[in-house]
Amino acid sequence: MSVPRIGITVGDPGGIGPEIILKSLSSLLDESDTRFILLGPSSVFSFWTDRLGIALPSHPNLKIVDIKGDMDRVKIGQDAEENGRISFAAFRESVTLAEKAELDAVVTAPVSKLSWHRAGINWAGHTEYFQSFYPDAIMTFWAESQRVALLSHHVPLRKALDRVTKEGMVHFIRLLHRALVAYGMEGYTFLVAGLNPHAGESGLLGREEELEIRPALETVRAEGITVEGPYPPDIVFRMARGLMDRMVIALYHDQGLIAFKLDAFETGVNATLGLPFVRTSPDHGTAFDIAGKGTADPSSLISAVRLALRFLTGQA
Repeated sequence: MSVPRIGITVGDPGGIGPEIILKSLSSLLDESDTRFILLGPSSVFSFWTDRLGIALPSHPNLKIVDIKGDMDRVKIGQDAEENGRISFAAFRESVTLAEKAELDAVVTAPVSKLSWHRAGINWAGHTEYFQSFYPDAIMTFWAESQRVALLSHHVPLRKALDRVTKEGMVHFIRLLHRALVAYGMEGYTFLVAGLNPHAGESGLLGREEELEIRPALETVRAEGITVEGPYPPDIVFRMARGLMDRMVIALYHDQGLIAFKLDAFETGVNATLGLPFVRTSPDHGTAFDIAGKGTADPSSLISAVRLALRFLTGQA
Protein backbone atom coordinates (compact mmCIF):
# COMPACT_ATOMS: atom_id res chain seq x y z
CA MET A 1 0.00 0.00 0.00
CA SER A 2 1.02 3.64 -0.27
CA VAL A 3 2.37 5.55 2.72
CA PRO A 4 -0.23 5.16 5.51
CA ARG A 5 -1.99 8.30 6.69
CA ILE A 6 -2.97 8.23 10.36
CA GLY A 7 -4.98 10.98 12.01
CA ILE A 8 -4.46 11.51 15.74
CA THR A 9 -7.12 13.54 17.56
CA VAL A 10 -6.19 15.81 20.45
CA GLY A 11 -8.65 14.26 22.89
CA ASP A 12 -9.78 16.34 25.84
CA PRO A 13 -7.41 19.35 25.80
CA GLY A 14 -7.53 19.54 29.60
CA GLY A 15 -6.50 15.92 30.05
CA ILE A 16 -3.36 13.97 29.19
CA GLY A 17 -4.18 13.59 25.49
CA PRO A 18 -1.91 16.40 24.25
CA GLU A 19 0.89 15.23 26.54
CA ILE A 20 0.93 11.62 25.38
CA ILE A 21 0.75 12.78 21.76
CA LEU A 22 3.76 15.06 22.18
CA LYS A 23 5.70 12.33 23.99
CA SER A 24 4.93 9.80 21.25
CA LEU A 25 5.59 11.68 18.04
CA SER A 26 9.38 11.55 17.80
CA SER A 27 9.59 7.78 18.20
CA LEU A 28 6.59 7.17 15.93
CA LEU A 29 8.07 9.34 13.18
CA ASP A 30 11.40 7.57 13.48
CA GLU A 31 10.14 4.00 13.40
CA SER A 32 7.91 3.97 10.32
CA ASP A 33 7.27 5.73 7.03
CA THR A 34 3.85 7.02 8.04
CA ARG A 35 2.17 10.38 7.62
CA PHE A 36 0.72 11.67 10.86
CA ILE A 37 -2.01 14.29 10.88
CA LEU A 38 -2.76 15.89 14.26
CA LEU A 39 -6.29 17.20 14.65
CA GLY A 40 -6.83 19.91 17.24
CA PRO A 41 -6.38 23.63 17.82
CA SER A 42 -2.83 24.77 17.16
CA SER A 43 -3.18 26.90 20.30
CA VAL A 44 -3.70 23.75 22.37
CA PHE A 45 -0.57 22.08 21.01
CA SER A 46 1.42 25.32 21.50
CA PHE A 47 0.20 25.65 25.10
CA TRP A 48 1.18 22.11 26.03
CA THR A 49 4.48 22.32 24.17
CA ASP A 50 5.42 25.34 26.28
CA ARG A 51 4.07 23.96 29.54
CA LEU A 52 5.70 20.54 29.25
CA GLY A 53 8.86 21.63 27.45
CA ILE A 54 8.33 19.04 24.70
CA ALA A 55 8.92 20.38 21.23
CA LEU A 56 6.55 19.49 18.42
CA PRO A 57 8.80 17.70 15.88
CA SER A 58 9.49 19.43 12.58
CA HIS A 59 9.08 16.61 10.08
CA PRO A 60 7.77 16.32 6.51
CA ASN A 61 5.47 13.48 7.59
CA LEU A 62 3.76 15.53 10.29
CA LYS A 63 1.11 18.19 9.88
CA ILE A 64 -1.67 19.76 11.96
CA VAL A 65 -5.28 20.19 10.92
CA ASP A 66 -6.15 23.28 12.95
CA ILE A 67 -9.49 22.96 14.75
CA LYS A 68 -11.19 26.07 16.06
CA GLY A 69 -10.90 26.32 19.84
CA ASP A 70 -10.15 28.70 22.68
CA MET A 71 -7.40 27.38 24.94
CA ASP A 72 -8.14 30.19 27.41
CA ARG A 73 -11.52 28.59 28.09
CA VAL A 74 -10.14 25.09 28.51
CA LYS A 75 -10.10 23.83 32.10
CA ILE A 76 -7.07 21.69 32.91
CA GLY A 77 -7.75 18.66 35.04
CA GLN A 78 -11.55 18.82 34.93
CA ASP A 79 -14.59 18.46 32.72
CA ALA A 80 -15.67 21.61 30.91
CA GLU A 81 -17.80 22.73 27.99
CA GLU A 82 -14.93 24.04 25.84
CA ASN A 83 -12.95 20.87 26.50
CA GLY A 84 -15.81 18.81 25.14
CA ARG A 85 -16.46 21.07 22.17
CA ILE A 86 -12.81 20.92 21.08
CA SER A 87 -12.39 17.18 21.56
CA PHE A 88 -15.59 16.38 19.68
CA ALA A 89 -14.80 18.80 16.82
CA ALA A 90 -11.39 17.20 16.34
CA PHE A 91 -12.88 13.72 16.44
CA ARG A 92 -15.67 14.55 14.00
CA GLU A 93 -13.20 16.10 11.56
CA SER A 94 -11.06 12.97 11.70
CA VAL A 95 -14.08 10.83 10.85
CA THR A 96 -14.98 13.15 7.97
CA LEU A 97 -11.48 12.88 6.53
CA ALA A 98 -11.46 9.09 6.94
CA GLU A 99 -14.84 8.76 5.23
CA LYS A 100 -13.47 10.84 2.35
CA ALA A 101 -10.48 8.44 2.16
CA GLU A 102 -8.09 11.23 3.13
CA LEU A 103 -7.04 9.23 6.20
CA ASP A 104 -6.42 5.49 6.37
CA ALA A 105 -6.80 5.26 10.12
CA VAL A 106 -7.94 7.36 13.06
CA VAL A 107 -6.31 7.19 16.50
CA THR A 108 -8.34 9.00 19.12
CA ALA A 109 -6.82 10.38 22.31
CA PRO A 110 -9.01 10.05 25.43
CA VAL A 111 -12.12 12.20 25.80
CA SER A 112 -14.36 13.02 28.74
CA LYS A 113 -17.96 11.91 28.37
CA LEU A 114 -18.99 14.60 30.87
CA SER A 115 -17.17 17.29 28.87
CA TRP A 116 -19.09 16.17 25.79
CA HIS A 117 -22.31 16.34 27.79
CA ARG A 118 -21.50 19.87 29.02
CA ALA A 119 -20.92 20.88 25.40
CA GLY A 120 -24.35 19.58 24.41
CA ILE A 121 -23.00 16.50 22.64
CA ASN A 122 -25.36 13.60 23.20
CA TRP A 123 -23.17 10.60 22.39
CA ALA A 124 -21.70 8.78 25.39
CA GLY A 125 -18.38 8.26 23.64
CA HIS A 126 -16.55 7.46 20.42
CA THR A 127 -18.08 4.01 19.97
CA GLU A 128 -21.64 5.25 20.52
CA TYR A 129 -21.06 7.91 17.87
CA PHE A 130 -19.83 5.28 15.44
CA GLN A 131 -22.72 2.93 16.16
CA SER A 132 -25.26 5.65 15.38
CA PHE A 133 -23.90 5.73 11.80
CA TYR A 134 -22.37 2.26 11.56
CA PRO A 135 -24.64 -0.14 13.51
CA ASP A 136 -22.19 -3.02 13.02
CA ALA A 137 -19.42 -1.28 15.00
CA ILE A 138 -17.92 -3.45 17.74
CA MET A 139 -15.78 -2.47 20.73
CA THR A 140 -12.68 -4.66 21.10
CA PHE A 141 -9.49 -4.51 23.16
CA TRP A 142 -6.05 -5.69 22.09
CA ALA A 143 -2.75 -6.39 23.84
CA GLU A 144 0.14 -8.76 23.34
CA SER A 145 -1.31 -10.97 26.07
CA GLN A 146 -4.97 -11.10 25.07
CA ARG A 147 -7.83 -9.86 22.90
CA VAL A 148 -11.35 -9.11 24.18
CA ALA A 149 -14.61 -8.23 22.40
CA LEU A 150 -17.56 -6.75 24.29
CA LEU A 151 -21.15 -7.80 23.61
CA SER A 152 -22.25 -4.57 25.33
CA HIS A 153 -20.27 -1.68 26.71
CA HIS A 154 -21.43 1.75 27.92
CA VAL A 155 -24.86 0.81 29.23
CA PRO A 156 -26.09 0.24 32.79
CA LEU A 157 -25.55 -3.31 33.98
CA ARG A 158 -29.27 -4.08 34.17
CA LYS A 159 -29.66 -3.15 30.50
CA ALA A 160 -26.52 -5.08 29.58
CA LEU A 161 -27.99 -8.26 31.06
CA ASP A 162 -31.10 -7.87 28.90
CA ARG A 163 -28.87 -8.07 25.80
CA VAL A 164 -27.72 -11.59 26.59
CA THR A 165 -30.15 -13.34 24.24
CA LYS A 166 -29.70 -16.06 21.67
CA GLU A 167 -30.59 -13.70 18.81
CA GLY A 168 -28.36 -10.92 20.07
CA MET A 169 -25.37 -13.18 20.56
CA VAL A 170 -25.74 -14.89 17.17
CA HIS A 171 -25.83 -11.47 15.49
CA PHE A 172 -22.83 -10.21 17.47
CA ILE A 173 -20.62 -13.24 16.81
CA ARG A 174 -21.41 -13.13 13.11
CA LEU A 175 -20.46 -9.43 12.98
CA LEU A 176 -17.24 -10.02 14.91
CA HIS A 177 -16.20 -12.91 12.67
CA ARG A 178 -17.02 -10.92 9.53
CA ALA A 179 -15.08 -7.87 10.75
CA LEU A 180 -11.95 -9.89 11.50
CA VAL A 181 -12.10 -11.67 8.14
CA ALA A 182 -12.38 -8.27 6.43
CA TYR A 183 -9.01 -7.36 7.96
CA GLY A 184 -7.48 -10.62 6.80
CA MET A 185 -7.52 -12.06 10.32
CA GLU A 186 -9.06 -15.49 9.96
CA GLY A 187 -8.46 -18.43 12.25
CA TYR A 188 -9.58 -16.91 15.55
CA THR A 189 -11.21 -19.11 18.18
CA PHE A 190 -13.78 -17.20 20.22
CA LEU A 191 -14.00 -18.11 23.90
CA VAL A 192 -17.34 -16.98 25.27
CA ALA A 193 -17.67 -16.02 28.93
CA GLY A 194 -20.67 -17.21 30.88
CA LEU A 195 -22.93 -14.70 32.56
CA ASN A 196 -23.38 -16.39 35.93
CA PRO A 197 -20.87 -17.77 38.45
CA HIS A 198 -19.41 -21.06 37.21
CA ALA A 199 -21.20 -20.37 33.88
CA GLY A 200 -24.47 -21.22 35.59
CA GLU A 201 -23.36 -24.61 36.97
CA SER A 202 -25.70 -26.47 34.59
CA GLY A 203 -28.58 -24.22 35.54
CA LEU A 204 -28.12 -24.31 39.31
CA LEU A 205 -26.74 -20.75 39.45
CA GLY A 206 -28.62 -19.22 36.53
CA ARG A 207 -30.35 -20.28 33.34
CA GLU A 208 -28.99 -17.85 30.75
CA GLU A 209 -26.18 -20.19 29.73
CA GLU A 210 -28.60 -23.02 28.96
CA LEU A 211 -31.44 -21.00 27.45
CA GLU A 212 -29.59 -18.28 25.50
CA ILE A 213 -25.83 -18.66 25.26
CA ARG A 214 -25.37 -22.34 24.38
CA PRO A 215 -28.05 -22.27 21.66
CA ALA A 216 -26.41 -19.18 20.16
CA LEU A 217 -23.02 -20.89 20.06
CA GLU A 218 -24.49 -24.00 18.46
CA THR A 219 -26.03 -21.84 15.73
CA VAL A 220 -22.83 -20.00 14.75
CA ARG A 221 -20.72 -23.13 15.15
CA ALA A 222 -22.90 -24.80 12.52
CA GLU A 223 -22.02 -21.91 10.20
CA GLY A 224 -18.31 -22.68 10.47
CA ILE A 225 -17.35 -20.11 13.13
CA THR A 226 -14.95 -21.52 15.70
CA VAL A 227 -16.43 -20.72 19.09
CA GLU A 228 -16.18 -22.38 22.51
CA GLY A 229 -17.93 -21.97 25.82
CA PRO A 230 -19.63 -20.65 27.72
CA TYR A 231 -16.77 -20.82 30.21
CA PRO A 232 -16.82 -19.62 33.81
CA PRO A 233 -16.01 -15.89 33.73
CA ASP A 234 -13.30 -16.30 36.36
CA ILE A 235 -11.17 -18.62 34.17
CA VAL A 236 -11.95 -17.72 30.55
CA PHE A 237 -9.37 -14.91 30.37
CA ARG A 238 -6.68 -17.18 31.74
CA MET A 239 -7.58 -19.73 29.06
CA ALA A 240 -6.92 -17.14 26.33
CA ARG A 241 -3.95 -15.36 27.86
CA GLY A 242 -0.88 -15.39 25.65
CA LEU A 243 -2.62 -17.24 22.81
CA MET A 244 -2.83 -14.85 19.87
CA ASP A 245 -5.36 -16.91 17.96
CA ARG A 246 -7.96 -16.67 20.74
CA MET A 247 -10.35 -13.85 21.56
CA VAL A 248 -12.60 -13.68 24.62
CA ILE A 249 -16.17 -12.52 24.12
CA ALA A 250 -17.22 -10.77 27.33
CA LEU A 251 -20.91 -10.17 27.91
CA TYR A 252 -20.70 -6.72 29.48
CA HIS A 253 -18.22 -3.90 29.97
CA ASP A 254 -16.61 -4.62 33.32
CA GLN A 255 -16.58 -8.38 32.86
CA GLY A 256 -14.14 -7.84 30.03
CA LEU A 257 -12.25 -4.76 31.07
CA ILE A 258 -11.41 -5.57 34.67
CA ALA A 259 -9.46 -8.58 33.45
CA PHE A 260 -8.01 -6.81 30.42
CA LYS A 261 -6.82 -3.68 32.21
CA LEU A 262 -5.37 -5.61 35.12
CA ASP A 263 -3.22 -7.39 32.58
CA ALA A 264 -2.45 -4.67 30.03
CA PHE A 265 -3.44 -1.22 31.27
CA GLU A 266 -0.25 0.52 30.14
CA THR A 267 -0.18 -0.91 26.62
CA GLY A 268 -3.75 -2.01 25.86
CA VAL A 269 -5.62 -0.62 22.87
CA ASN A 270 -9.31 -0.08 22.16
CA ALA A 271 -10.16 -0.83 18.50
CA THR A 272 -13.54 -0.32 16.84
CA LEU A 273 -14.26 -3.01 14.27
CA GLY A 274 -16.94 -2.87 11.60
CA LEU A 275 -16.04 0.57 10.23
CA PRO A 276 -14.97 1.45 6.68
CA PHE A 277 -11.65 2.66 8.13
CA VAL A 278 -9.35 1.70 11.00
CA ARG A 279 -9.96 3.28 14.40
CA THR A 280 -7.91 2.67 17.56
CA SER A 281 -7.46 4.43 20.88
CA PRO A 282 -5.57 4.09 24.16
CA ASP A 283 -7.49 1.92 26.62
CA HIS A 284 -7.32 4.56 29.38
CA GLY A 285 -9.15 7.81 30.04
CA THR A 286 -8.28 11.49 30.35
CA ALA A 287 -6.44 11.07 33.68
CA PHE A 288 -7.47 14.55 34.84
CA ASP A 289 -5.74 13.90 38.18
CA ILE A 290 -2.29 14.01 36.55
CA ALA A 291 -3.00 16.44 33.69
CA GLY A 292 -0.21 18.99 33.36
CA LYS A 293 2.18 17.18 35.68
CA GLY A 294 4.31 15.70 32.90
CA THR A 295 4.02 12.16 34.28
CA ALA A 296 1.61 10.61 31.75
CA ASP A 297 2.75 7.35 30.14
CA PRO A 298 2.37 7.42 26.32
CA SER A 299 2.73 3.64 25.90
CA SER A 300 -0.93 2.96 25.17
CA LEU A 301 -1.10 5.67 22.49
CA ILE A 302 2.05 4.32 20.85
CA SER A 303 0.49 0.85 20.93
CA ALA A 304 -2.70 2.26 19.40
CA VAL A 305 -0.76 3.67 16.45
CA ARG A 306 1.18 0.44 15.98
CA LEU A 307 -2.01 -1.61 16.08
CA ALA A 308 -3.62 0.69 13.49
CA LEU A 309 -0.67 0.03 11.18
CA ARG A 310 -1.00 -3.71 11.76
CA PHE A 311 -4.70 -3.56 10.90
CA LEU A 312 -3.85 -1.73 7.70
CA THR A 313 -1.48 -4.52 6.69
CA GLY A 314 -3.60 -7.44 7.99
CA GLN A 315 -1.05 -8.39 10.64
CA ALA A 316 -3.00 -7.81 13.87
